[in-house]
Amino acid sequence: MTRATMATTANPAGAATAASAGGPGDTEAPPLPADAVEVGRVMGAWGVKGGIRVKPFAADPQALFASKRWFLRPPEGPRPAGTQAPPFPRLLRIVTAKEHGDGVVATAQELADRDAAEALKGAAILVSRASFPTPDEGEFYWIDLIGLQVHNRADLGLGEVIGLIETGPHCVLRIQPAGTATEAQEVLIPFVDAYVDGVDLTARRIVVDWELDDAS
Repeated sequence: MTRATMATTANPAGAATAASAGGPGDTEAPPLPADAVEVGRVMGAWGVKGGIRVKPFAADPQALFASKRWFLRPPEGPRPAGTQAPPFPRLLRIVTAKEHGDGVVATAQELADRDAAEALKGAAILVSRASFPTPDEGEFYWIDLIGLQVHNRADLGLGEVIGLIETGPHCVLRIQPAGTATEAQEVLIPFVDAYVDGVDLTARRIVVDWELDDAS
């Protein structure tokens, strides 16, 4: 069965530069991995002992649970004037993480109290793609599908996958034909066995049962 598992929506390209995740006082933190993927966002503090509430970007937040090293990108905008919060950390070394309601709650070595946790509100959470759990046969992470070239059975190129749409029962590939730039020109193909013949991540290619008339 062909399925796409959502690993991220906020960062479709899947990678971020080390410079984008830094902050004052974190010069000793390890650099952001080249394969870092944004998988969630800090919503605020949880409890009084430094826990944080996290909104994952996937219905199944296994990418968060698979890594004990969460890299952070500070929220946009300046920090409030006169804040007494410690320097913004680039890395959280996770002690505990569990599902809680429709999100995740976690504790980290770097967060000693509620003030430290609340100071992270709005921060993006990134983890190494290499730490993601291996998907089941026929399942693929969104991040791995974006950028693949799509061809039909006649080997005619339909374009490049630029994103996916989650519809509930299945996902839909958003394909941008070469030389086009508007949303109206996108080709939308359900990512299901009825239309997808195969996905070759090594060759960066998807073969579909889709005619050009259907894609117009």
